[in-house]
Formats: sequence, C-alpha cells, structure tokens
Amino acid sequence: MSELFIIPDEVIIGKIYHIRNLKVMLDRDLAELYNVKAVRLREQVKRNIERFPEKFMFQLTVQEAELMVSQNAIPSKQHLGGTLPYVFTEHGVLQLSNVLKSGRAIQVSINIIEVFVKMREMLLNHKDILQQLEEMRKTMTNHEERVDMIYNYLLQFIDQKKKPRTEIGFKTKEKNNF
Repeated sequence: MSELFIIPDEVIIGKIYHIRNLKVMLDRDLAELYNVKAVRLREQVKRNIERFPEKFMFQLTVQEAELMVSQNAIPSKQHLGGTLPYVFTEHGVLQLSNVLKSGRAIQVSINIIEVFVKMREMLLNHKDILQQLEEMRKTMTNHEERVDMIYNYLLQFIDQKKKPRTEIGFKTKEKNNF
C-alpha cells in the first residue's frame, strides 16, 4: 500500500495567490509540495508544453513578481529562484500530476484540487451573505445621511444666540413690608 501524503489545507491556502484575477500557485511552491526540484518541474512542463495552455499556466511579468514581493506575498525575489516563475491555475495543477506521474504528485494534486473546490464552494455559500451586507451598507449610508441632516437642523437651534425671553404667566406685585 502506498504512503498517503496529506498536506493541511492551511498550508496549501497559504500558497495560493490571486494574480490576473485567477487563483494560482507558484512553480516553486508546487515543486516543494510535490517533493521535486523546481528546475525538474519546469523541465517536465517544457517537455509537455502542449498540455499547458495559458489558461493553465503562465509566466509572471517583472511587475507582477515585484508586486508580490512588495506586498509581502513572498519574502524576497530570491524565493522565486532567480527567474520569473511560472504560475499554475487549478487546471494546471491537475495537468502537473499527469506530467510528473509520481504517486506523491497525484495525491498532492488531488489535495490541492480539493482545496480549490472548497474555496469556490465557500465563496458561493457566502455570496448571499456578501449581498446582504452590501444591502445593509447601502441602507446604513442612507440612514447616515438622514441622521446628519437632523443633526445639522438641531445645531441651528443650539447655535442661535439666546435672546432674553419675556416671562409669561401670573405676575404679582411686590409686597411691601410694614
């Protein structure tokens, strides 16, 4: 029986980045998870490049790599391995397991795909909550404007100079003491 490789979801989630409106993983991080050298992973990809259209994999631009470093998504450019990294979408990760063909690569890819699916399900489940929050925000903004209007109206009364008022009511003459 083959050894089971289970990687905690948190570890995988920590290696998923949002680039070009896609959720992707760096080649270096995938190589680490698959327990292969990043150079070997890239070699296998280049040998099977027809399996990796741009929807599955693309190379980061210099600006994208610098942005990842500046936003502390990755510690430094050295973490990228000296070259502009390739990044893989969910479909690219699946293709990697076909290219690498090791038992570990297959199991780790399944684990990664499950995390991608869980993330997508979570977003769909919480979409309703996000819509409700947006409606509440709009309502609160509308109420906030009304409260500001009432507040400003009340300030007008407070800011007016106090004029001496004429007393009203029953008036008595002053009593003389005899």
